[in-house]
Amino acid sequence: MKTGHEHSTPAGLHDRLALAPEVADAIAAGRPVVALESTLISHGLPYPQSVEVARAAELAVRESGAVPATIAIRGGRIIVGLDEGQLVTLATAKGVMKASRPSLSLALIGGGWAATTVSATMIAAAAAGIDVFATGGIGGVHRGALGMPGKSAPPTLDISSDLEELARTPVAVVCAGPKAILDVPATLEYLETRGVPVVAVGTAEMPAFWSRESGIPAPASVPDVAAAARLVATHFGLGLGSGVLFCVPVPEADAYPLADARAAVERAIADAAAAEIEGPALTPWLLARMAEITAGRSVRANVALIVNNARFAGQLAVAFASI
Repeated sequence: MKTGHEHSTPAGLHDRLALAPEVADAIAAGRPVVALESTLISHGLPYPQSVEVARAAELAVRESGAVPATIAIRGGRIIVGLDEGQLVTLATAKGVMKASRPSLSLALIGGGWAATTVSATMIAAAAAGIDVFATGGIGGVHRGALGMPGKSAPPTLDISSDLEELARTPVAVVCAGPKAILDVPATLEYLETRGVPVVAVGTAEMPAFWSRESGIPAPASVPDVAAAARLVATHFGLGLGSGVLFCVPVPEADAYPLADARAAVERAIADAAAAEIEGPALTPWLLARMAEITAGRSVRANVALIVNNARFAGQLAVAFASI
């Protein structure tokens, strides 16, 4: 079955790519490759845990039969496939910028290191010809972005560029659901409006990042990786232009109970409001505060879901390549 799926890449973007030899060889040969983002290395976890998790995610992709390609920016080039030395350098560098679609050009002219968020990683993956990308959780509609019932505060319109990227870039993204600090129902509505299939794997309920369940029905679901691969092939074959978002529950042994997670999230959000934290600083602040409130439970779940998502993405890339 031919999907007819082709990435259309502006020449200027393609000229910025620096593919690792292993990645370039795999793409040229039609072998499965999985893109991995780098924000978790520079901003998501402390060193050396950040490098350990990045290595574990890459190993999970390899064990699934695919080639990992961790993506970051340095010296005006988008590196697709960081080597061991680059992983460590990125993890220990100071003042690393976070690159998303709005800031991608700024990151490229900055000359130093920049880590790629979901949106920038999707852009780079599509440009390189990589169809599958694994991350932890996607960004989305923040609470209060559309206003708060019963409150006079104006809407913040704080909506992640991840959602628009999913609507415009044909890459299959594997995550554990939208980050639990977000307005998940509004995020799902936004993605539906923008034509993005949101698909839970092996469950009829949306995973809730640190927790396996959310109480929110999934818009769609597939039973396994084979069905997921068929869906990707069909969606890309239609040429609709959008990505597909797969939501995989965190492993049960590492999951955080939903009631406990919700209570911790409410406390963290209240603390952020009291400290007047907002804008791009909000998500990392909330995640760090969650780690404190949960005594590290949220971090353990986060690490487990990152590696689990990478493993599923590797399996998906292998299954998709065989169609």
